[in-house]
Amino acid sequence: MAQPKILLTRIDDRFIYGQDVELWNEAVDANLVLVVNDEIAADSRKWAPMRVAAPDGVWTRFFSVQRTIDIIHTATPRQWILVMVASPADALALVKGGVPITKISIGHMQAGEGKRSATPAVAVSDADTAAFKELQALGIELEIRYLPSSAPDPIGNLFN
Repeated sequence: MAQPKILLTRIDDRFIYGQDVELWNEAVDANLVLVVNDEIAADSRKWAPMRVAAPDGVWTRFFSVQRTIDIIHTATPRQWILVMVASPADALALVKGGVPITKISIGHMQAGEGKRSATPAVAVSDADTAAFKELQALGIELEIRYLPSSAPDPIGNLFN
């Protein structure tokens, strides 16, 4: 079974969002943006705005976590993939399910009840912190970076 060509895995709870995904896609030169999220995959009404926001000439797919695990290895060598997830829990499930992820770029995680601010754009819960720790223990490199041109923020704030 061939390894899928995953160019970048990014945690951003906005998924395909305006200029952000365009800049990241430009940086990695993907031709497929794969949004992996159970809720989004189950509601096709949410796909249209993201398809419009995707860069020209880039395919979009919306899969559940399990479907991604089940079929990612059927990707062709011509598919250069940017994987977008909303949470470290989804990223961890993909890694545990055998999806070959080696590095995760963390971009935006919305604040909310039970979350603390790690950076101005990243808020984490205790469950998020535990998932990030487990990802690191599995050898996954983590970085907090808003745009490809910006310097990464220290990841220590994810664990404090």
